[in-house]
Amino acid sequence: MTDAIVFVVDDDSAVREALSSLIRSAGLGVECFGSAQEFLQRQPPKGAACLVLDVRLPGMSGLELQRHLASLDDCPPIIVITGHGDVPMSVHAMKAGAIDFLLKPFRGPALLKAIDLGLKRDAEARARREDLAILRARRASLTQREAEVMDWVVKGLPNKQIAVKLGTAEITVKVQRGHVMTKMQASSLAELVRMGEKLDGHWQP
Repeated sequence: MTDAIVFVVDDDSAVREALSSLIRSAGLGVECFGSAQEFLQRQPPKGAACLVLDVRLPGMSGLELQRHLASLDDCPPIIVITGHGDVPMSVHAMKAGAIDFLLKPFRGPALLKAIDLGLKRDAEARARREDLAILRARRASLTQREAEVMDWVVKGLPNKQIAVKLGTAEITVKVQRGHVMTKMQASSLAELVRMGEKLDGHWQP
């Protein structure tokens, strides 16, 4: 996976060194941090990423960092690790979106399996965000009337009914609909409908 990176946040230098060695042995890039504050000062990753996060950290705790990241649009998948875990803590972490909760000492293959899942999920999420950004840019290129026509087309209305809704001629709607198809780069009505659903946040992969 090109440019994939695994972030490790743990205040124990020995743990950071061991995890770094394990992750690099799997052919993955890794960056380690001793605190949440250090992690938050990092450069944004260029490719897919996931975060291996210890619960007990100086200053902001791992769970507090998890809550903070969950409020962001590009939160990486998180694998929570701890040597002091309990059931309520694991439930809290999983409800907050962690993809796994591992108690120290854990087996290397278990962590690498979780990392692989995290990187795949992040790559998929990045692709969806990039796709949405492209669609938003195309939508922004439409005139106000073209955007209105697209909205009605996506809702399933034929040109004649759209013309009535907009108080214009059916032939005008037909022309504007053609402009919409061209600017949105939609090859079919079905594709345009899928684009509209993605833009409205109703589309599921």
